[in-house]
Order: sequence, then C-alpha cells, then structure tokens
Amino acid sequence: MELDTLTAFTPGASLFGGILIGLSAVMVMALFGRISGISGITNAVLNGISPNANHGGDLGWRVAFILGLIAAPVIYTAATGNPVLQTVPTSLIGMALAGIIVGLGTAIGSGCTSGHGVCGLARLSPRSLAAVLSFMVSAGATVFVLRHVV
Repeated sequence: MELDTLTAFTPGASLFGGILIGLSAVMVMALFGRISGISGITNAVLNGISPNANHGGDLGWRVAFILGLIAAPVIYTAATGNPVLQTVPTSLIGMALAGIIVGLGTAIGSGCTSGHGVCGLARLSPRSLAAVLSFMVSAGATVFVLRHVV
C-alpha cells in the first residue's frame, strides 16, 4: 500500500488563510473576551451554555463560529467553481479513529492547536507553549513514520 503524503505548496493561499485565522482570533477576543479555540467553542455548544451562567449569552457567537467553519468551503466552491480538495486519506475508519484520538487529546490537553497555538502563544502562556511543543513533536514523528517507515 502506497500512502500519498505530499500536498501542494501554496504559500499565497496559506498566508491568506493564516491571516483570516489570526483575524478571527483577534475579533473573538476583542468582541467577546474569549479564546477562539475550536475544541472549547465546540464543547460549549455541544454541552450547552446556560444564559444565566458566567458566559452571558456566549452560545450565539459560538454557534455562528461553527456554522462559519462549515459554510466556508461551501461558499468557496460556489464563488470559484472549484471544490475544496481533501488531502487526507479517505479511509472512513481511519478518519474516525483520528478524530477520536484528536478529541481525546484536546480534552486531556485542555485545548487544541487553535486555542493553544494561535491564542495561547500570543498570550505568552507557558501551558500553551508546552502543548504546542507536544503537537509539533507528535506531528514531526508522524510525518517521519509515514514517509520513512510505512
């Protein structure tokens, strides 16, 4: 079995995407005083936020944020006529297993790459630095195994 692990080098699109991610993180912090970590946003929506809790109506913007993540590829496809390409293997079982592992990791690590990497590092959080170093070492090991061992 040959695993295609190479993706196209797209510095322009990557830079634009990074700018949008940074802009969304700044907007969420400026408008709502919250960290825009996807796992925290999703967890709060799935578990529900009481309007009477300390969150003060946080549910609306969180649902809108998630809907924006879902709508973005649809809008891109409609605007350009080009579908968003999936660059990961299409094994449903493999992707489900990866999703479960990532979900467990975000629960254990109290956040995900967007929360720790984008927002936590910007706030100079030592816990986020440790988390990002863990993410990067794991990613490097995964790439090494997929490209040189498997």
